[in-house]
Amino acid sequence: MMTHRPADRSDSSLLRQLIRSPTATIVALAEATGLARNTVRARLDRYERDGVLRSLERRIDPAFLGYPLGAYIVTRVTQRKLDSVGAALAGIPEVVEVLGLSGVTDLLIRVAARDAEDLYRIAGRILDVDGVKRTSTGLVMREMVPYRVEQLL
Repeated sequence: MMTHRPADRSDSSLLRQLIRSPTATIVALAEATGLARNTVRARLDRYERDGVLRSLERRIDPAFLGYPLGAYIVTRVTQRKLDSVGAALAGIPEVVEVLGLSGVTDLLIRVAARDAEDLYRIAGRILDVDGVKRTSTGLVMREMVPYRVEQLL
């Protein structure tokens, strides 16, 4: 996780507009925020350079791509093999996100599957990774609160 300087009022205003209109032009963003076009361009460039803006992939629904079943697989791993486990998980196409955790489990793996049989196959592939000791799978039944950050601004 990268650390950045905290967002100032201009950042907050610009980011709110990007959340509301992610495809807005620089001119439209400048008009909506009251910032100069050059300021908007410079801040957008800085956000991109500093990794503040996440990938567009996060906005694409896997169901649209033929993967309507979502699940989280909590995983215990051999600690000294953590890096190689991460690399192996990155090689499984249906793994869409892996988070390292502290506490009783080591990894939280988000997967997308075509159906229950496909999920069974994916979970098996994860369990076959050298260094994975134990997994537990939970199906996503529905999204209760969608990913959001605007309330933090």
